[in-house]
Amino acid sequence: MSLGRDIDHWGTNPGDAIDAALKAIETALQDLLTTDPAYWGTGQKKDLLERLEKLQAQQAALKLRVLASAGDIAEETGAKDASGWMRAELLVDKAIARSQIKLATGVAKYDLVAAGLAEGVVSEDKARVITKALDKIETDPVASVEDLALAEKLLVDYATCLTANELRIVGKRILREVDPVRFEDAEAKALLAEEERAQQKTALRVWDNHDGTVGFDGVLPTSIGMRFKRLVEAWAQPRKQKLVGMGAPLPPWERLMGQGFSRLLETVDPAALPRHGGDATTVNVVISLEELRKDLGIATLGYDETNGAMISAAEARRLACNATIIPWVLGGDGQVLDAGRESRFFQPIQRKAMRLQQKCCQAEGCDMPPEWCDAHHLEPWTAGGKTNLKDGALLCPHHHRLAHNPAYTHERLPDGTIRFTRRS
Repeated sequence: MSLGRDIDHWGTNPGDAIDAALKAIETALQDLLTTDPAYWGTGQKKDLLERLEKLQAQQAALKLRVLASAGDIAEETGAKDASGWMRAELLVDKAIARSQIKLATGVAKYDLVAAGLAEGVVSEDKARVITKALDKIETDPVASVEDLALAEKLLVDYATCLTANELRIVGKRILREVDPVRFEDAEAKALLAEEERAQQKTALRVWDNHDGTVGFDGVLPTSIGMRFKRLVEAWAQPRKQKLVGMGAPLPPWERLMGQGFSRLLETVDPAALPRHGGDATTVNVVISLEELRKDLGIATLGYDETNGAMISAAEARRLACNATIIPWVLGGDGQVLDAGRESRFFQPIQRKAMRLQQKCCQAEGCDMPPEWCDAHHLEPWTAGGKTNLKDGALLCPHHHRLAHNPAYTHERLPDGTIRFTRRS
């Protein structure tokens, strides 16, 4: 519905048309609210939910269009933007109001997104995901104006068949669809940068609630977080199946996960912890042979890109040094060329010998104790390296990441220490 666009502003008051349209909407809603859905047929409920979903998108389009031109409201109230007025008059928290104003500004820049909202095929949540992805592309020095326009069209098309979360995943890789040749390396570089930032964001807080519970929250890198999730799910799922078999009502999934996490901690063998921070976990890493050989490549934690999380090939090679992973190496036709074997990994007796010999992290100037270090192959196993003491070196997690980071080179000095140098 167009409000005010086709009105003769010289002969009539546009406010009259807006008021009449709003009253019609309010009356229609009141009529629907007086009915009881308990007496509706299934088809009627489905039809209403489908149409309301579209109407919500169109309502958001109208609201965002108004917010995008709400500078006069801010000017009248002397505020930076309309969020102050929304807080005072509409009782909307400022953070939420500013988020809506930011989205309104973003949607105003992208005609196809605005049109999708107005047609009801792009929801407000999806519009936020798309504009965020497009804003990131806009600042990408490799992307052109034409790339941005094509990315917008593709994302709006995807919005008609994907959820907002699915669209967010696609948005991160949309430039590969625009031009696979030009943006493949750019995406791999972005993944490396994202993983470096993730290391800086890694955190864990634990506190006593003084009510018999302990609270905690934290942030983990994707490769570690996915491993953590799989471990907890492994313990949560058997408990769920047992309850279902007994005919008991199923608890919320969050509770099952919490119970699974508790069980996981209870079963950790204390004697195993000093050996290498606990037993390593099993994670499937799917990567093509071509990607594996690249400095900038992409691997998948899981079995496919849809259900797995993307990591760089460098991160996959780092995981291969010390975790019990199964690196499925695929040929161009998807044929399995190699499935990793545990013989590739340093055995406990080898780790003990390395600790006796090397005493600490072998990076030049680092004295991290051996218990906190990973066993690293100086000659990568992907290049034919062997799992022996001559080819092994203890590296702390920081220097282990650098050893697999294409931005750095490293060499072994005569005294056995390893020197890292950033590529120019």
